[in-house]
Amino acid sequence: MKRRLGVIGGSGVSQVAALEGAREVAVDTPWGAPSGPVTVGSIGGVELCFLQRHGPGHVHSPSSVPYRANIDALKRLGCTEVLSLSACGSFREEMAPGDFVIVDQYIDRTFAREKSFFGAGCVAHVSLADPTCTRLSSLAAEAAAAAGVRVHRGGTYLVMEGPQFSTLAESRMYRDSWGCDVIGMTNMPEAKLAREAELCYASVAMITDYDSWHPDHGAVELSTILKVLGQNAAAGGRLVAALAPTLGPAAPCPCGCDRALDAALVTAPAQRDPALLARLDAVAGRVLAERQP
Repeated sequence: MKRRLGVIGGSGVSQVAALEGAREVAVDTPWGAPSGPVTVGSIGGVELCFLQRHGPGHVHSPSSVPYRANIDALKRLGCTEVLSLSACGSFREEMAPGDFVIVDQYIDRTFAREKSFFGAGCVAHVSLADPTCTRLSSLAAEAAAAAGVRVHRGGTYLVMEGPQFSTLAESRMYRDSWGCDVIGMTNMPEAKLAREAELCYASVAMITDYDSWHPDHGAVELSTILKVLGQNAAAGGRLVAALAPTLGPAAPCPCGCDRALDAALVTAPAQRDPALLARLDAVAGRVLAERQP
């Protein structure tokens, strides 16, 4: 099986300019419609699938993004890796607007979203101790540097529900007490679902502001963020173009992302709900096919 890179573009990232032979594909999933059509093409001979997280025209709020359908659609199209590009605020002076952070940890504060493909009728528990793929993250960091971006390797991303920005008290708590580095609204449950779907997942946090903690920058305003989004989106496109050719030939993931379900299913085969199993055909087909009675 060839490597195929899925790219989920966040706020301001509406396309990958370097994509060759681009065509739009509508994908049906058992979890509903994804955010929009998937643009399929190639870069440097590597197949790539691009999906706008908030949909064409930014119609989805962070809470209404159909995360399960998005991940299922990319898996169904044969993606082996998923790169997330998302706008974020920074809690660190040295992580400035225009910088990129390669996320390696999360604190999930969301509460209004479906967070798993599994549930009653087929229970599974995947490991999230290391929620991003080390190999893909390292390649993304190298691609960011090659694209001329100031990049920080490693950072903890606080995922808030939104759509409002943080209060000053929350911003100070996340920064000073919890030790977070960046804040955003969309990487959860996306990263969790990617792990359940056995996809390598890496997140590039593209900083637009300092949230509300910074004494010299004051409250976060959308007008300020929008000024940085265009610059970050262009740099994100260059990152993707630099990353795709470095993926290399298909091989087992050294982190085990592609085998995350090996020891995760706990419901006895005879007790599994056939209706749920049918919905899991793309996400968990590998292990379900092996373990049916």
